[in-house]
Amino acid sequence: MKKVLIITYYWPPAGGAGVQRWLKFAKYLPEFGIEPIILTVDPNFATYPQKDESLFNDVNPGLKVYRTRCFEFYSLYRLVSKKKEVMYGGFANESTKSFTQELAKMIRGNFFLPDPRRGWNRFALKKASELIRLFNIDTVVTTSPPHSTQLIGLKLKKKHHIKWISDLRDPWTDIYYYSKLKHSRLALSIDRHYEKQVIKWADKITTVSEDLKRIFASKSEMAIESKIHVIPNGFDEEDFLVGNISSETKKVITYTGTISDTYDIDGFLNAIKLLDESIKANLKIRFVGAASELIIPKIEATGIEVEQITYVPHAQAIDYMMRSSVLLLIIPKVENNKGIVTGKFFEYLASGKPVLAIGPKDGDLEKLITETHCGKLFDYNESIEMQNFIIQSLNDIYLVGNEKNVYSRRELSKRLAETLNN
Repeated sequence: MKKVLIITYYWPPAGGAGVQRWLKFAKYLPEFGIEPIILTVDPNFATYPQKDESLFNDVNPGLKVYRTRCFEFYSLYRLVSKKKEVMYGGFANESTKSFTQELAKMIRGNFFLPDPRRGWNRFALKKASELIRLFNIDTVVTTSPPHSTQLIGLKLKKKHHIKWISDLRDPWTDIYYYSKLKHSRLALSIDRHYEKQVIKWADKITTVSEDLKRIFASKSEMAIESKIHVIPNGFDEEDFLVGNISSETKKVITYTGTISDTYDIDGFLNAIKLLDESIKANLKIRFVGAASELIIPKIEATGIEVEQITYVPHAQAIDYMMRSSVLLLIIPKVENNKGIVTGKFFEYLASGKPVLAIGPKDGDLEKLITETHCGKLFDYNESIEMQNFIIQSLNDIYLVGNEKNVYSRRELSKRLAETLNN
């Protein structure tokens, strides 16, 4: 089989959405003639926002996985910020702002470019070069974030003249919380230069949505749309071969993943307030994951019961989805948000539960929801429409479609294999 070196910072025991994409690709690519070889960081030296040991169950025992040490700048970050936790994307695990937190962001945004995990690069570069020679590898994939991983691919491309695929799961300098990092003009210029170099030198770029393709293509002075391939995230059908689902005493609206105070939930809160008291008395809102301390009190003020659960293993998160009456998905109300399609959407889709999505109209997410008939997307202030959808879903009036198989991890791995082979 064709050997492909995949360089990824996030790999079990790392948890969260970031690890799922290439963990599942590595699981299914051998079915399509690709042997993945994984290069990742030694967990004894890594800093993960979340850990999930259960994800090792998806790692084929025969898969070659190589790990290296690293120097973690996040250790210094935590000293400055006085936080034991690693920073979540969007700073969802931060409390109210403090001087030390703002100082830590400034240091992160100006001295650790593109990000604090660049301390892994020199170790990964050395090991990647060894693996390229050992296995006669001609194709390398680097996946990010962290975007510093892309600089490994850039150097390998120039040194070994390999074929290089840059997998960009999230925006780089257009990520919704980028302005919070307080870059100086010089730092911003350096970071943008890194991004443009990666886009220029990569033989192919894969990303997760059409609008992200547009954003990355706009960074180049040349027409490069043909080398950018949209391979979205998806769901693993095997994850949903669940047995008995726990019962609930109330109807539940569940949100899984990270939610920070940049998420506009006011329209949703108004929709909850509009519900009859009899409905509200039999309703609970559950958050599974990192939720901003500013979000929960807002919801509690509506009189609805709120259940907050910290990070749980992936299988348990799916169990919470399957026990729900409605699944809530919110896109941050920020610039360039039409291309945001969170990985959890596809697991929402696989669950067969109605999806109440809040975000920009005419974006990639609304197109997916319309295509798959799994729910509805509402603008941020469409409270009455949200209220009606909640009532229909709780009373089993809204019927979910079954147009989802194209987004299975196996099917997406087939598409990826075609891209790697072509």
